[in-house]
Amino acid sequence: QGEPVRVLVTGAAGQIAYSLLYSIAKGDVFGKDQPLILVLLDITPMMTVLEGVVMELQDCALPLLREVIPTDKEEVAFKDLDIAILVGSMPRREGMERKDLLKANVKIFKSQGAALDKYAKKSVKVVVVGNPANTNCLIASKSAPSIPKENFSCLTRLDHNRAKSQIALKLGVTANDVKNVIIWGNHSSTQYPDVNHAKVNVKGKEVGVYEAIKDDSWLKGDFILTVQQRGAAVIKARKLSSAMSAAKAICDHVRDIWFGTPAGEFVSMGVISDGNSYGVPEDLLYSFPVVIKDKAWKFVEGLPINDFSREKMDLTAKELAEEKETAVEFLSSA
Repeated sequence: QGEPVRVLVTGAAGQIAYSLLYSIAKGDVFGKDQPLILVLLDITPMMTVLEGVVMELQDCALPLLREVIPTDKEEVAFKDLDIAILVGSMPRREGMERKDLLKANVKIFKSQGAALDKYAKKSVKVVVVGNPANTNCLIASKSAPSIPKENFSCLTRLDHNRAKSQIALKLGVTANDVKNVIIWGNHSSTQYPDVNHAKVNVKGKEVGVYEAIKDDSWLKGDFILTVQQRGAAVIKARKLSSAMSAAKAICDHVRDIWFGTPAGEFVSMGVISDGNSYGVPEDLLYSFPVVIKDKAWKFVEGLPINDFSREKMDLTAKELAEEKETAVEFLSSA
């Protein structure tokens, strides 16, 4: 059993957290014999709702859960953390410009970055889910100078899982039969889901996705659009954003940080672009293919990039550079 892992979830009274907390607490992420302390942060008006979430976690009677700490105070939330999952952010309201959204979120993630810097362990792993996730993650990292940049990542695993499942559905196989899809760039509609290097297991034989599907116009057209716009499609149908699938993706992302990626497989994660070999500008929080071992990620190197991919990768980098510029302006006044 050993020492409990101390895990923070922010936006803990929200709907993604509602799907996420049970999975973490029952051992899906850190293992079936790893005790946990869950710290739940939300804003003051949500504390009553959060009490209800705490009651439910208690009522699940989970053997791994040593303690649940609900709070609206950053100095309590960020203390001695092993991992921080930053789900809470200012959501985009109708008629809201992306700029306004960025401004509100810079304030939140500057403050949370500073709290990480001051209170958390220096080895803390920080996963940003709240949108705009890439830029929020960059701001948090810049606001926590004493924590290595490599310890910060943002969630593009949901997009990665969406891409896998679209290929699996098209071929009538399971999502497990598809590996090494890549999400490049921003967790926005400019992201580039790339299956040029992906493999699929068809009747016991591993083949390239392009070879298996034999429909280049679908792969370069509808497939990409479906993945890019899936979040909006879920909202349109459900009148709520994707929570179940987001929670599952967070679990996948954090478990891979904790236990490493399977041999021969890589996953997509938004990470700091410094030192990449794919021509992505430095100092962006950009989604790349990575492998993870001993809680440290590395870029997957040497993948050939065709002209179609290059154009898409540059487009999403340009959007991230613009977002960063706007956010950094706000940072000085936040």
